[in-house]
Amino acid sequence: MSETAQATAAPRATGRIYLDKKSPAAYQALVKTADAVRATAADAGLDRILVELVNLRVSQLNGCAFCLDVHTRAALRAGETARRLGVLAAWRDTELFTVRERAALALAEATTHPADAFAQERAYAEAGEVLGDDEISAVIWAAITINAFNRVSILSKHPVRETPAR
Repeated sequence: MSETAQATAAPRATGRIYLDKKSPAAYQALVKTADAVRATAADAGLDRILVELVNLRVSQLNGCAFCLDVHTRAALRAGETARRLGVLAAWRDTELFTVRERAALALAEATTHPADAFAQERAYAEAGEVLGDDEISAVIWAAITINAFNRVSILSKHPVRETPAR
């Protein structure tokens, strides 16, 4: 880094840069992608709760505290219950999720870990039994998009801060 760049760079307590702030055009392109994916999901008939479950499960797998915080609040606003959110990490071991939600969650996990070809084939087959092609596409796009946001937040070390009481 040049001396000029060092002099103008903000100090980084975490040793990381906020990628969204450093490269705003790239980040805004990702936001626009997320907007398009949200519209695609709605057009495919996926409800907001199912999309938020996908966002949360992928964020759990990736360990993204910032996105877990954002999407937990979004899921609760959409009408999701604290009970189901509390067991989401073990969704296979409960009867709290519908067949459609289970298919979407398996597909989201396969999208997040694409190297597991067996899980990917199984997830696609199960999804094909209960979701239409438009829904499958929307779930995969939702998983791809939240994976990208997870990486931005993890690599930027976006903090989860206490919100002031109202």
